Amino acid sequence: MFAKPFRVKSNTAIKGSDRRKLKADILAAFPSLSADALSELVPNKEEFNIVKIYGHKGEAVTLYVLHKNPLFFELEKQIYPTVYVLWRLPDLLPAFRTWPPVLQKLIGGADLMLPGVVVPSCGLPDVNQGDCCSVAIVNNRAPVAVGKAAVSRSEMQSSGMKGRGVCVLHTYKDYLWAFGDKSGPPSLADEEVNGEECESEHEEEIGESVEEQEGCGVAASDEASRGVELSLTEQEEVKEGSSSNKMKDDNQDDQKTPQEEMDALLLQCFLHALKSKVKKSELPLLTSTFLRNHMFSCCPSGKQLDIKKSSYKKLSKFLQVMQQQHNVVQVKELTKGVESIVEVDWKNPQLRSFSVPEETCVESTSVQDGGEGDVPYHPPEITALYSVSARVEPLFSDANKRKGVMLHAAEVRHIITEYVRKNDLVDEKNKNFVRIDPALCDCLLEKSEYQEVEYLKWDDLFSRTLGRMQDCYQVVFPGKAPIIKKGHIEPIDISVASRGSNKKVTLIKHLEVYGLDPDIVATALQHRVQASTVLQPIPGAKDRVLVQIQGNQVHQVGSLLLDHYQIPRKYIQGLDKTPKCGKKK
Repeated sequence: MFAKPFRVKSNTAIKGSDRRKLKADILAAFPSLSADALSELVPNKEEFNIVKIYGHKGEAVTLYVLHKNPLFFELEKQIYPTVYVLWRLPDLLPAFRTWPPVLQKLIGGADLMLPGVVVPSCGLPDVNQGDCCSVAIVNNRAPVAVGKAAVSRSEMQSSGMKGRGVCVLHTYKDYLWAFGDKSGPPSLADEEVNGEECESEHEEEIGESVEEQEGCGVAASDEASRGVELSLTEQEEVKEGSSSNKMKDDNQDDQKTPQEEMDALLLQCFLHALKSKVKKSELPLLTSTFLRNHMFSCCPSGKQLDIKKSSYKKLSKFLQVMQQQHNVVQVKELTKGVESIVEVDWKNPQLRSFSVPEETCVESTSVQDGGEGDVPYHPPEITALYSVSARVEPLFSDANKRKGVMLHAAEVRHIITEYVRKNDLVDEKNKNFVRIDPALCDCLLEKSEYQEVEYLKWDDLFSRTLGRMQDCYQVVFPGKAPIIKKGHIEPIDISVASRGSNKKVTLIKHLEVYGLDPDIVATALQHRVQASTVLQPIPGAKDRVLVQIQGNQVHQVGSLLLDHYQIPRKYIQGLDKTPKCGKKK
């Protein structure tokens, strides 16, 4: 289920109570796990995060991440270990063995078919339908896939080892693995199978298992059938070094790792930006400006350009390769620590042969909408309401409005106006004044004013009435039922705090009140200012998180909220904290 990219909804640090609950759930799911091993996987005082994601089919999945490596994932209230855990504890789950050619099919999204299972001398693992299990390659006990048993062991044997064996959920080299440090599997000796003997004895069986897996819709290379005695790392080197047995065109894209795909996207955006965005008159051009204003805007819709997920990791390293190996640009450090593109070889064959994609977007979906690609955000319609209180209820009784009824300000004005006219309270000498009767006296005047105030202006009458009613508000999101709450709506709060030695961070709260996903806003800001962002829970506020971004970014946050999301300025608090430019001496 992780063969395709997933979307991160939130990433928060785990609480103490959640950490204890997670330990209990893991122990219940895997009773054989020792206390020491559990403490090592879920330490008490180390950084541990809960990451909520949506799969490419919309499945809600929770990841438990230690030191940026996903250790467990929870799907439909069942916990599964990732390959990172199984490489440390290979015997945690019942394991099925298979041949090396099958690995590529599993990575591509196929399930493990029974003809591809190698049956050891001790027999198949004792599993029931739905049990969590792992898949390993012969000659290496390190698991390369995690899934659920499609049928029980007895059903596997009675079927003659035909049909589906394991419903695969997660594999080595899928997007969940790529979410971690992308380390490779260790080499753990498999005493059960002798690779040198198996190569000749089971060559025909390997071919049959490959054909069976191909029936699942996944292709593999012929070279892999010789790789039983190789470790996983060696198999990858053989596969990379042999171009004659790779599938071409459509299948070639499927075999690319997420890192290779990001490298290709980075090169495409680089050439696109040079060919259609950058002009000679703009040179020299800051590399940071080139990335932010040109490369990001050339990213195809539905994709997200992230240099950290490429093999280059940094823009400077990528541009260095473009300069030294491809001679496309020349980069120099004009001022200390600041690099600029000073020259572009417009006659470079690679640049001239590049064709600009037809689809162009002013600012990619990933930048503006955080990669959502869903219906564009529309700000909610917010209306102030007033609830009839016990004190002013006599003024609304003629209109059949009892205590607790919510009214708009215009409705309040109309009802009060009708009350004044019905009781003939307009001053005959000056129609701008209203005479105070006993009901108005009790409802609107203070005790000290009973003997002194006999008349009120219309505006004063209305403002006193509204002031003695309960403040409420109504929020209406497009296509949804109105939400009515008491009190005043919380404004989006932007503040600047200090961290460490005079380092500034910008904090943004209450985005959820306005229907904004903090994760999407954090991603958009991260691309705008090229600074790291973190989501943190707000103490005492259930289901609320704040966005923290490095530096004083009040101006950029305000620009995003006001210009892109169209949030009215009166609902944003803290825009005055924009850094001021100091006077040059």
